[in-house]
Amino acid sequence: MEEQQPPIKRFSAKKKADIVMDIFQGKTTVTEVSRKYDLTPATIEEWMEEARAGMENQLRARPKDIAAVYEEKIKAMKEVIGELTLENIAFL
Repeated sequence: MEEQQPPIKRFSAKKKADIVMDIFQGKTTVTEVSRKYDLTPATIEEWMEEARAGMENQLRARPKDIAAVYEEKIKAMKEVIGELTLENIAFL
């Protein structure tokens, strides 16, 4: 007999925004939201970070398009991967 996987929870962008705004406004906490929706705090904190980044970009005099934002994230991740690779090589 096959073990059933729990259904994947999906939230609309609107629902995520509402949740994050409630946290930013002090109406609720990450812990409360985590319990209410059975989510990890890390997931909620990721939504909060995405919201902060999006707000910062929208408040720029010349907002970057989505592709440029993702390119910057990829570049930063590649730098971290490169540093970690060098550290691993140094310990061999």
